[in-house]
Amino acid sequence: MVRQRHQPGPPMALANMRQQGMRHLTAPASARDMITRHGGGNLMQVGRTNRRAFIAGLGGAAAWPVVTGAQQLPEKIRHLGVLQPGAPPSPLVEAMRGRLRELGYTEGRDIVLDYKWAEGKLDRLPQLATELASLKPDVIAAFSTPAAIAAQRATTTIPIVFSGVGDPLGTGLVSSLAHPGGNVTGLSLLATELAGKRLEILQEIVPHMSPVAMFWNDTNPGMVLRAHEAEDAAAKLGLVIRSVGVHDLISFDSAFAAVENGRTAALLTLIDPFTREHRQQIVDFAARRHLPAIYEAREFVDAGGLISYGPSLLRMQLRVADYVDKIFRGAKPGDIPVEQPTKFELVINLKTAKALDLTIPPDVLASADEVIE
Repeated sequence: MVRQRHQPGPPMALANMRQQGMRHLTAPASARDMITRHGGGNLMQVGRTNRRAFIAGLGGAAAWPVVTGAQQLPEKIRHLGVLQPGAPPSPLVEAMRGRLRELGYTEGRDIVLDYKWAEGKLDRLPQLATELASLKPDVIAAFSTPAAIAAQRATTTIPIVFSGVGDPLGTGLVSSLAHPGGNVTGLSLLATELAGKRLEILQEIVPHMSPVAMFWNDTNPGMVLRAHEAEDAAAKLGLVIRSVGVHDLISFDSAFAAVENGRTAALLTLIDPFTREHRQQIVDFAARRHLPAIYEAREFVDAGGLISYGPSLLRMQLRVADYVDKIFRGAKPGDIPVEQPTKFELVINLKTAKALDLTIPPDVLASADEVIE
């Protein structure tokens, strides 16, 4: 259950943070239905209500329009390729499909979707991207840094819309955020600028939390940049970060052992396709070890994690559909700016806090967008 309360404004530190800030022939009724069903939105849910209206403000573009009916579309049937690191079913993919339907695309009539799923095996992405490119879709939608890089290497001509990418500049996906150039554009997580804010939030809850273990996929190039950012942010806060790489199920055993054998006071987990896919294992481990933990996405909190701070991945997928629509209508990907989130959601699981014998400070609690009880 989530309580909705009218709270006073957030404390200055947190207030400042907020300013940074197979083919399917059926589709969900609406994208907003998907957000309601899976969380991460600002709509009333059964047994769950956001404490505060969350506006997914995104830099470089206005929020998507409310569509009251099917828009006029070209007669040509569009072909969208979808490259995913995980396995179906995916709430993120369903959110994108729902938004495309809101924009007037009916699957089997106006649009055909082809999917390639890596099912958690990221080394398959290059081959899957090549196979998808050979189908010559009008656009490829790629979720995550590894998928986006694989798609970029597979084609220099088919437009690519990425999402869930932490640092598109640092990984070489685009040469400029404002003017990407080439055939690639999309939505950035802006994750490299959020590491310090997450640690500050966790430090308010657990003042003496050093050292902090950091779980991250050490084989993902996008994660390397973010891990360094977290280490730099920790040093500025006087915290010690113990970097623990996880990239396959075997590495989980050694990662868990490393934490158990050391003096670890808290846990930070960086999200990528692998850690997201195995979020339940990470959350369960933190619970067993009685470790306060903060995550980059609310999916971990929905799984029982303590707290998350970051942009909504579901809302980002709605914007992917908007980008795809723009390209279908003639826009060039190289001319569409990479979008960066400017609003982030703070989600707290009070049930987990109680299990950890933690008291969430009132100012942090008042700043939460959603509190799960």
